[in-house]
This record gives sequence, structure tokens and C-alpha cells, in this order.
Amino acid sequence: MTTATRDPAGLPARIAELAPGLRVETGPGATGPYAYDASNYRVPPRAVAFPRTAEDVAGVVRACREAGVPVTARGGGTSMAGNAVGPGVVLDFSRHMNRILDIDPVARTARVEAGVVLDALRSATAAHGLDFGPDPSSHSRCTLGGMIGNDACGNRSVRDGRTSGHVEALEVVTADGVRAVADHRGLHPVDPADAGVVARLESGLKRLIEENLAPIRTELGRIPRQVSGYQLQHLLPENGFDLARALVGTEGSCAVVTAATVRLVATAQASALLTLGYDDVVAAAEDVPEILRFSPSAVEGMDEAIVATMRARRGPDSVTGLPEGRAWLYVELEGDEQAEVNARATELLDALKTRGRLTGGRVVESPAERRSLWRVREDGAGLAARLVDGGESWPGWEDAAVAPGNLAAYLRGFRKLLASHDLTGVLYGHFGAGCVHVRIDFDMTSRAGREVMREFLAGAAALVVEHGGTLSGEHGDGRARSELLGVMYSHRMIAAFAAFKRVFDPDGLLNPGVIIDPAPLDADLALRELPLVETSFGFPHDADGFAGAVRRCVGVGRCRSDAGGVMCPSYRATGEENDSTRGRARMLQEMVRGETVKDGWRSAEVRDALDLCLSCKACSSDCPVGVDMATYKAEFLHQHYKGRLRPRSHYCLGWLPKTSALAGYAARPVNALLRGPLGTLLARLGGVTTKRRIPAFASRGALRKTLRAAKPSGPAEAVLFVDSFTRAFRPHVAGAAGRVLADAGVPCTPRDGLCCGLTWVGTGQLDTARAIMTRTVTALDNGDTRPVIVAEPSCAAALKHDVPDLLGTEAARRVADRVRTFTGALTDLADEGWTPPPLPENVVLQTHCHEYASFKGHRPADLLRRLGVREVDEAEGCCGLAGNFGFEAEHYDTSIAVAGLALTPRLDRLDGRPVVADGFSCATQIDHLAGDQDIRALHLAELLDPAADRPGETT
Repeated sequence: MTTATRDPAGLPARIAELAPGLRVETGPGATGPYAYDASNYRVPPRAVAFPRTAEDVAGVVRACREAGVPVTARGGGTSMAGNAVGPGVVLDFSRHMNRILDIDPVARTARVEAGVVLDALRSATAAHGLDFGPDPSSHSRCTLGGMIGNDACGNRSVRDGRTSGHVEALEVVTADGVRAVADHRGLHPVDPADAGVVARLESGLKRLIEENLAPIRTELGRIPRQVSGYQLQHLLPENGFDLARALVGTEGSCAVVTAATVRLVATAQASALLTLGYDDVVAAAEDVPEILRFSPSAVEGMDEAIVATMRARRGPDSVTGLPEGRAWLYVELEGDEQAEVNARATELLDALKTRGRLTGGRVVESPAERRSLWRVREDGAGLAARLVDGGESWPGWEDAAVAPGNLAAYLRGFRKLLASHDLTGVLYGHFGAGCVHVRIDFDMTSRAGREVMREFLAGAAALVVEHGGTLSGEHGDGRARSELLGVMYSHRMIAAFAAFKRVFDPDGLLNPGVIIDPAPLDADLALRELPLVETSFGFPHDADGFAGAVRRCVGVGRCRSDAGGVMCPSYRATGEENDSTRGRARMLQEMVRGETVKDGWRSAEVRDALDLCLSCKACSSDCPVGVDMATYKAEFLHQHYKGRLRPRSHYCLGWLPKTSALAGYAARPVNALLRGPLGTLLARLGGVTTKRRIPAFASRGALRKTLRAAKPSGPAEAVLFVDSFTRAFRPHVAGAAGRVLADAGVPCTPRDGLCCGLTWVGTGQLDTARAIMTRTVTALDNGDTRPVIVAEPSCAAALKHDVPDLLGTEAARRVADRVRTFTGALTDLADEGWTPPPLPENVVLQTHCHEYASFKGHRPADLLRRLGVREVDEAEGCCGLAGNFGFEAEHYDTSIAVAGLALTPRLDRLDGRPVVADGFSCATQIDHLAGDQDIRALHLAELLDPAADRPGETT
């Protein structure tokens, strides 16, 4: 353990001397999210540093060595075994050291910094027809440094194996701050002055190998997925003293990797995906040896719980292409010619049918179906964490592996072991490589539950060793399994591991507590029993209320992706962990614990962490565990400002439905006033940015005229809810919606004067929101069972989710069940033979985030294509305005940055195409971004309006 004892309190100053300009954070608001990764553990760090260069890293390591403070390297923070948390200084490589330094398509290599996200590398190499072989399910946010630390594999490991097989050289900083390069021939100093240090290190390693030849040759490298422990076999004489590969999988406990040169593989020219159904995972495992005869690139398995959760969270159409069954295998075949691959797929399917275990099987032809199916598998860890029935499950034994031929027998024994401890596990994983991931419903909040967990894990370790397997197949040992390595390895091998660590890190400062001198596997557990917190929202889907809701975040980090889905727009704009959904959830967890964040609801650190949350609700859909940060933020703001003055914008923008209704009685003079100097002054006083033009209010006369025109001549089949934004700013949309719905066979009765309460929810004024919602529910729940159609997606989402969650009444739930968006009404209720007016061939679409999140299976893009629009160029992501967010002065720059991710680039290449945006916020942002250009966003109702003289804005 650590022997240095110099002044830890002076560490920040010493780091500043050795790494000038390096950003180092020490407050709880910055370090709180880094106390967690994607594991069961919580270890608050002393500080977090964000290095930009290898010299920065060396400076931090030297300063920490002098002070006796540990160092933990961190990439995307997706480690599931507790590999990326530590008590000293955490180095976040993902923030700045994320550059691709070189790609050599001829040599098929790439040189990358440790913080490069795998998908970024793959995107860069794709232009050369190349790829990086290992592909963990977290490929959209895991970093190469993290993959090297764990020796990660992935879905296609049947073909591509582990990360160690693709590493040519590692650029490292040793425990004493020396920069060196490890390759297939040993270790080489970057600075010749350090040659003596490096020579002594190499000498110690060679002596260690010579003294332990027999156990290394007999105990290591037995099966392809044997990741547990250190991979000392690469240092054997017959393997050429390959120090690069020996350091892969050391979990940052021997050296800090700053960059790597990796080998690339050619992208397959042709592929086929088979989905195979089985009665259970054991039956699926029985067929794996037969499948492997056909040289697949991937053989992935999962059970029914994951599929059920995906369908419940994202709609029944989110998973298509699976045959009947209760467990499934995905089998991918690749080759140079599609015809040859297709023939192999047919032959494999016929062979498996002959074996008689299949409940069904098919080749998936549709690219969209293939993407959907892979997303289910890739979200497995998150989906399994919080199932459709509300049950929670946890890692800890999520990574064991055996030889594929032993998989079925291991799974039979494993299920018996679960049953003997009255535990349930959700199974998925890389069946073709014999690696099974499982999340288990451990009770870590009670002493008895922790004892059961310890007993089970000891039994599981013995079981996997009995079947010739390994505790870890790709996630590493970390804090979860290092204590159990003695079950798998001899005393001599464990001693050799310890000696290897000492050669590199004699003071034990690099990622302490893993592999060598491990902490107990039930130490530092994040989960504990917490008191119930009284809240305004009911959080009906979370057993422990608010505490259970924020506990949904288990750290898988999908919110840190730069592409795909919609969340998290502020993280995509800033790149800061604290601005991710995960970072905010971790800060809320810290608040509930009350240890590092001690002020509870009054916490300024939590307030600041939530500040850039746009309340877009995308996380409630895109997050595999259904974190709903918009609701958590509303609850926090309500509690935080209870009995206190609020920010000025909360009064100005939160009460907009009331003030806009008054403005409508004198719209012309009010609009003139707001466009002058007095309007600028009022905006400043109200905390509103002066960089935007305040939208013009519509007159009450225009509203009355529109509503009269929207009334059907005959019986109405639905209610057209005229929301506050439509009423105040664009009543013509209500008229267009009424005409379109009537034309589609859904005549509506317009209903004015009611409000969903959205603006009060968004600013955390929940008492007022409740009063407004109660009035609305009373008016709508009057025996009428007709659909309630809402043209404004954000208001539809509030009625659908916020109203029942805040009021918690049967009446509120009845109203919510009737709510439809305009898109949803046309999708579900329009006459089968309805044909809209002629539509343009191409449109640009900005889908409202609340519609994306809350109304699954009713996407405007799908409706437009069904109605005949050939190309829908969808700006997938938040527009950046997001209700009050982009109007608040302090958020303007972030709002524009978010728009720049997807919306602005499409407006820049519009080429005369119409822009469709149902959300008032989206349309307002588009108008602002357009500047002097003649661009106006149309509501879908305006695009489909059968009226020849489509009205414009009336003020």
C-alpha cells in the first residue's frame, strides 16, 4: 500500500506547478458524479483533473506520488466492475484527450489518444474501408483507453477477439511520472534521460517471468475470454516479451495509458443477420457449437425480460423481427459476396431446424429491423437494470465466461445457483464466446441481503471455475471480483500478479483496490437504505419515490453519446459530465445520501448541475432505464425555491399563459411596445435574453375568428384542445388543425380557455401547476370519452404524463388516456381512405422532443412518409429553445449551440424545402436562426391544410 506521506492538502498547488494550466476540480459539485461508474460502487474522489496532454498526465502522477495520493484513469465511466472510481485524483481523459492522431490505411493502423470514443474512431476509419474490431455494446461512449484497461471485446468477438489482440503499442506514464512506450518488444523511454528507470523496470519484469514460467504457462490463456488477473503470458520468451499486450487489461493499476497505436480490420463487404428463437437460454446455448461451425462474426443471446422492457418503454414497434420464443440468438455472418453469405445463412438455419431446439428462425432482410434489433441487444445492461415490472437488478457477476462448448452446462448450474439463493437474473451476452452477462436482483440495502450476495458470488466463482471458466470475460475484475481471484488461481499465481504490480507501482498508488490487495467486494457499495423523501410528484413507477427514481441511473452512460437518439442535448453541446443526464442523476443521488452534498433541496451544487438541463424529456425515452430528468428538475426547483424568491425568468416565463391571455386583448399596442426600447428593458428585468425577438401576440379577435371557423358543421368525434401557445401566438394553427381533422374524418369541437400547466412545471412552480391542472381535468373529465387532440406537442405531453403524475387521480388518468398529438390523431383516427392535398417531395422536419419521448410509435416522420413525402430530412435532436430555456438570458449561448448540432446545418442547406415543426418553441427557434432569410416553419396541420388560402400569422 501507499508509503508516501507528503502533504496531500498541498496537492492542487503542486499539480499547478507540474502541469500549468491544467483544470482540476475539487468541490462536491464537480467530483460528485465521478464517485460512480456503471458498477455497484461509490468512491468519492479527492479531485478530478482534465488533462490535455501526456505531459499533464505525467505532472499529475508525479504530484500525486509526492503527496501519497492515488490516481485513477477514467474514460467514458462505463465500467461495470468498479474499475473507474478511486479515492484520490480521477483523470478524465474523455474531455480533452480525445484526438485521433493518425490513421495509416496502408499499414491498417491508427494512433489515438486514450479518451477517443470508439464510434469516433470507427467513423474516421470507415472512409478507408477499415474498422476497429472489438465493439462493446457501449461503443457510442466507451473510450479506447477504457477498452484497453479492461481488455474489452464486444458483440463480434467471435471474429475479432479481445482488444489486446489489436494493440500494437501503448504510450504510458509510469507510477513515478516517466513517459514511455510499450510495444511488442518491451518498454522504451520517451526521454532518453529516463532510460535507467525503464531498464530497471524491464529487468524486474524479466526476472519475475523467469521465476514463474510454469504457473504462467499452465494457468493463463486457457480460454479466449480469460481476462481475469494479469495477462503475464504475453511476457513469456516464446511470445517475445510483448509488454503492450501484457499491459492491456491491467485496469490502470500498473501504468496510465495516454495513447495507443491499434491495428484495424477490413470492413466486411456482405453480411446477413439471423434471429433464432428458443424456449430458454439453455436451449439457445446448446446450439452454439453448431453455429460456430459456420464461422459467424457474432452470436449474441438475450432473454425475454429485455425485449418486454424495450417494448414497454419505447412502444410495441421498437422490437420487430424476432421469431416466437422466450430467448433469442442473433447470428451474424459476413463475407465478400452477398450470395455466398446468404447461402451460408440458409444452410445454418436448415441445420438448426434439424436439431429441433428452435421455436422459430428467420433471416432479417430489412436494414431498419437490423438496427432496431441491435439496439435492443446493445441496451441490454440498461434495460435489464429496471424491468417493465419495476424490478431492479444489478451487476457484480455480469461477466463470467466459459468455453462455448461448456456454456449450456454452466448456465444450467448457474440457474440452479440463483434459485438456491432465491435470486433472479436477467441473462444476455456474447454466447458465441461463452461470455454471459447477467444482472441480478441483489438486495444491497440490508445486511442480510449483502450476506446473500457474498455467498452467491463465492458460489458463482466456484461454479465457473468448475466449468473451466473465468470470473471476467471482458469487464475486468475491478472491485466486484478481485477478491475472488484466489478461487480461480493458485497462491503462486496470485503472488506473481502482486509482484507484477509492485514492479510497476511499488507504492500502490495506481487504481488501488483492484486486482491486487483488493477491497472486499461488498465495501463501498453505492446502494443503501434511504429515507422516503416527501415530494409533489408521486413517482408511481418507483418503489422508493424520488430516491428510487433518481436511483434509476446505473451509469451505463448512453446519455454521453454524440449521435443516435435525442438525449442529452446539453452534454452534446458542452461535453461536460455534469451536463449529462448521468451526471445530474448522480448529483441527485448524492443529495439524497446527504454525505458530500449536505444541503438537501437547498443545494447550490445540485441546482448548478441541473441548470443546463433543457427539460426536453428525451432521456425518459432514450435512457435504457427511463431516467426522466425533466421531472426530477421540476421537483427539485419546486423544493429548492419553496418559500424563497425565484429567478426572475420563472415569474416572467412561467406565468406566460396568464400574461399572454391578457396581452391578447391589446395585441397590437403590446407588440409595438415589446419591439421598442421599453421591451428590451422589460426583457432584461424579466431575466429574458435580448438577443431574441419576443414572438408577436395574436389578438383575441383573431382567436375567436379561428375558433368559429374550426367548429364542425355536424357531430364532432373529438375535442381539439387549444393550448396556451397556440391561443396566444398562432391561432391559425388551430384553424388548420380543425380543417385537416375534419377532412380526415375526425371533426373536432375546439376547446379554449384551459391550460396543461406546462410552464409552471418547467419552472418548478408545482403548487400553481397543480391548481391549473385540476381545473383542466375537471373541465375535460365530464363524462366525455372522445379523444382530446392537442396541436402543441409539449402541451400534449404535459397532459399525458405530468398531469396524472402530479395529480395522481383517476380523473387525471382518464384524461391522459384520451390525449393525442395531431400526428397521433391522424395516425390512429383518420379515415382509411383519406388523401391529403398534394405534398412536397422533400421536407425538413424538426420533431419536438416531448413528442419524440412521450408518444412512441406516432412519429411525424413516419406519417409524412406514409402520406407520400419521399424524403424526410429529420433534424434528430433538440432545437435548443426548449420552452423557457432558450429565452433565459444565461442560457442563450447553450441554446444556439444545441441548435447547431442538428437543426442549424439543415437550415443552412434548405434549398427551398419546406420546414415542418409542430412545436411552438421549435418554430420560434427556426425563425430566430433564419434571420433575414425567408424561412418560416409550418405546423404539420398547415402543410396538410386543404384550404387554398392557407392563413398566415394574425396579430
